[in-house]
Amino acid sequence: MEFFEVVKKRHSIRAFQKKKIEEEKIQKLLEVANSAPSAGDLQAYQIFLVKDEKKKENLAKASWDQDFIAQAPIDLVFCIDPLRSAQRYGKRGETLYSIQDATISCAYVHLAAVDLGLGSVIVGAFDEAEVSRIIDIPLTLRPIIILPIGYPDEKPEKTPRRSLDDLVSEI
Repeated sequence: MEFFEVVKKRHSIRAFQKKKIEEEKIQKLLEVANSAPSAGDLQAYQIFLVKDEKKKENLAKASWDQDFIAQAPIDLVFCIDPLRSAQRYGKRGETLYSIQDATISCAYVHLAAVDLGLGSVIVGAFDEAEVSRIIDIPLTLRPIIILPIGYPDEKPEKTPRRSLDDLVSEI
């Protein structure tokens, strides 16, 4: 699919078919995540691939009962590694670059899913401590995004966007 078509077809998907994602598609998504740009090429983040049904259910509960998280065949949990970035960039790397790195990687996967006939939604509303406990991550990592991925079982309407005149300021 051509890039601008992918962007046009991209929607936040919160309903998924009960259909497994082929392993080769999962591999492609992970390769895309790995190819995303990051500050100093440090990739100051870690991705946790969650397939376990009970863990997905617990992630949904920790996300204030966003049940589509459990419904998706897989969830990717993007966690920042602030210390990895701080080693080179100090406080700014710790508090900003690591977040940007993980977010960019997630956005790449979000778009790649569309190209593969899949859908996803970027979830940031959750109890961080509980998500950390569920996926059993080291204290040095911090979860910032859950990305449920699957075959869409809905076709959302296009949502309104700000006009470019309102969004962009030329200086």
